[in-house]
Amino acid sequence: MNYFEAIIIAIIEGLTEYLPVSSTGHMILATSLLGIKSDDFIKFFIVNIQLGAILAVVVLYFKHFFKSFEFYFKLFVAFIPAAVFGILFSDKIDELLESPATVAISLLLGGIILLFVDQWFSKNDTQDVAETKEVNYLSAFIIGCFQCISMIPGVSRSASTIIGGLTQKLSRKTAAEFSFFLAVPTMFGATAKKSLDLFQAHGMAFLDADKIKLLVIGNLVSFVIALIAIKAFISYLTQYGFKIFGWYRIVVGGVILTLIAFKIPLSIV
Repeated sequence: MNYFEAIIIAIIEGLTEYLPVSSTGHMILATSLLGIKSDDFIKFFIVNIQLGAILAVVVLYFKHFFKSFEFYFKLFVAFIPAAVFGILFSDKIDELLESPATVAISLLLGGIILLFVDQWFSKNDTQDVAETKEVNYLSAFIIGCFQCISMIPGVSRSASTIIGGLTQKLSRKTAAEFSFFLAVPTMFGATAKKSLDLFQAHGMAFLDADKIKLLVIGNLVSFVIALIAIKAFISYLTQYGFKIFGWYRIVVGGVILTLIAFKIPLSIV
């Protein structure tokens, strides 16, 4: 991986991490299109640059992280299901990370669901509900269970957790913001686990000076792009809903499945 490729992947991470389109899925497709051969560092890079996107949430919602201890307890409750699921099925998840077909199918099916989400939960954004319904502990746990589905590449952590919030009668804005907050412990935990596994397998020599530079650049780029994407997404979502993201997923998933079906290489280099 060179610096140009690192920046492209980091831009994709920043743009898609908090949109219901699957950041991991898009980065897997991007590495295929760029002809980047998957190895331990590429997998680590894809996970690690999520830290930049995490920082974007902390910066934009700084006050929420100092609001009360109850805020952290709810995040912990929501984090538990994914933590357990990730530990139990980490090897299988790593295998799926190398499968563009899995990403394409997930994008397509998830897109179809998003076409109907606004209709299914139309009552959530009525004034009497939106002003009173907040995340409680049971809601947090259920949202956390929905997050487990997103460990399938292409499903989208953002989409699954926001839909999980909508099933708990949260408004689109409240569900999206809790999804953002939940991303902080989830992605930090995933990065920490992946880092520990790689360092145990390869030692500190795994990261040389060039690789560290790629990680720094990737995190800086994902941070800046995520700042912009979060603000734009919240504004768009509250006004227009999910349908455009559903059509986008269907088109991308359909194109990738067509290429795979006709055995057309995904790589453009």
